[in-house]
Formats: sequence, C-alpha cells, structure tokens
Amino acid sequence: MTWHKGRGFAAINYPIGMNLGGDPSQALVHSTPDGKFMVTLSAIDLGQGMKSVTRQIAAETLGVPIEDVYVDTADSDTGPHDMGSFASRGTHRMGNAVIAAAQEARGVMLEAAAEELEVSASDLETDGKGNIHVKGAPSRSITVMDTALAAQFEQGRTLSGRGIFLVPMSDVDPETGEQTPVSCFAHAAVVLDLQVDDETGDVEVLEVNSAYEVGRALNPKMVEQQLVGGAWMGISHALYETTEPYYPDRKHGPTDFNQYLMPGPGQVVPHHLAILERPAEGAPFGGKGPGEMCANPLLPAVANAVYNAVGVRCDSLPITPEKILRGMQANGGARPQGMNWGA
Repeated sequence: MTWHKGRGFAAINYPIGMNLGGDPSQALVHSTPDGKFMVTLSAIDLGQGMKSVTRQIAAETLGVPIEDVYVDTADSDTGPHDMGSFASRGTHRMGNAVIAAAQEARGVMLEAAAEELEVSASDLETDGKGNIHVKGAPSRSITVMDTALAAQFEQGRTLSGRGIFLVPMSDVDPETGEQTPVSCFAHAAVVLDLQVDDETGDVEVLEVNSAYEVGRALNPKMVEQQLVGGAWMGISHALYETTEPYYPDRKHGPTDFNQYLMPGPGQVVPHHLAILERPAEGAPFGGKGPGEMCANPLLPAVANAVYNAVGVRCDSLPITPEKILRGMQANGGARPQGMNWGA
C-alpha cells in the first residue's frame, strides 16, 4: 500500500444573480413607536447570513445602531416580492433593495426630526448611536426614539420606506443576439492537496488554500465562515455524496443523515484563506457576497488533484474509491504525474 500525494488547482468566475425579468428584489422598512426599525423581506436566510447582512446594511443606511434594527423574513405572503435565495444574488440584489427602502425611511425620519427641531431636514445628520443632530450644533439634537414618538403620535407620519432593485434589461446585439445576462462577477482560485491510497482508492484531503474576490466583505467573519463551510460542501460533493448504488431502487439506501455519507468534523483540514476586496460598482457598499462560489471550485480542484496523484481522470461525481481503483487498473497501476511539493 502506498499513499500518493497530489495537488489540484481550479479557478472560476462566478456570475452574481440573473437578468430574468429584471431579477427584482423588494424590501420594506418601518419604525416602531419606540424608534426601532423592522426590515421586511421575502428573501430567505438559508444559513448564509442574509438576516445579519441586511441588518447591517439597513442600520448603516438609516444611521441608527445595529441593535435597533430587526429583520423579518417570514414568507412571501407577508413580505414584498423577491425572486429567491439562489444564484448567489442575495447580498447584491436584496442589499440594494434594503438600501433604497432605508433611504426613503431615513428621509421621513429626518423630516420628522426637522419639524421638532424647527430646522431644515438637510441641516440634520445622524450619529449612528440613536441621535439626530443639527450639523455644526451637536447640542441641538433629538433621539431617534423621540422622533418616532413625535412622528406617529403628534405629526401623523409613518417612518417607513419601500425599496426595489431591478437590473436594467440587457442590450441585445442585433447581429449576434449576444446579451449580458448578469450584472457582475465574483472570482475565486483554489489549490487543494490530498493523497490517494493505491490499494483501496481512498482519498484523504490534506490542505486547502484559496483566494476569493467578494467585492467587499460586509461581515468579514461571516465571509470567512461561509468560505470554509462552503469549501467542505464542495469537497463533499466531490468525494462523498451519492445515492449509488441504490438509485433508482432505494430499499437499501440511507434513510437519514446518520447513514448518508458525507464528511464530518474529523475530515476538516487546514484551510488558508485570502479574501480579496475590490468594491463592486452598483453593489451595496461594494459587496457581492461569496454565495455558491465558495463551493464550486473545490470539485474540479479535487478531480485535478486525484489525477495529479495517481493519473486517473474522473469525469463524474462523486470520485469514489471504486472509480479510482478501476481507473488505476485500466492504467496498469498508479501513475503519479509528478510535482514539486516544496514549491
């Protein structure tokens, strides 16, 4: 038995969102009487951090503390329309919609505060701590809570805003029909090291090194967590997850996630990340979000590393020990492609 080490590389350009009917997202923002703000969406948080990011975006736009903002993603009956949580579109599309809604709500809030302070709304600014000041005269101020109370119980105003983000329809080349189906791209590159047992076909991932360009990391810790977790989602697709040999007869297949084969904490290896920030034009505070891009490049990186290790090119997933052994048998044994591991 011999373990053969291999290294695989993959790079991707990943499109953010679509341009199907404008790919719209909508958001509503309103204040409670005590000056807290509710953001209502139909976008669903699947664990990718949608609520946290939209909360940050709303608080920054409104100019209020983040702890005074709440996000409701109940369902599509109670929230405004959204195309869905797919295509890595959430941060870009919904973030822009939240900015638009929060800007409108902020405008009403400043108008209400201006009436109380007897100044022009254009003379006011927020401090991000729950206060609204007159520019150049910080002693003249009113709290957001008092503004909300005055607006709703004295002035008859609703501190609210509506926002929609709609991608402009793409121009169509009259000669070729070529269009631009997406608004921006994110980018990633991955180098993955593994080893393959030439007797059993088992694969053991040793290390992952990756670089991701995400526009701007609006929440750096969440971006890091999503990239690491997403990488193992990709590795799981590449090496583990399958219904074979049970499909289409599932009588002897796994019945739950205790039996379904996928990696666990014991398989997690060092993952060195480089998060590259290049704020994107037209994106909320420059952020595009990692989305599905965090998983996709791992699959070809694993396939390339297996080929580098033993010379077997697998073109279907998952890359099981059986496929590797059959490939080595067809090749007359392991055929390491050679590499400089000290580089």
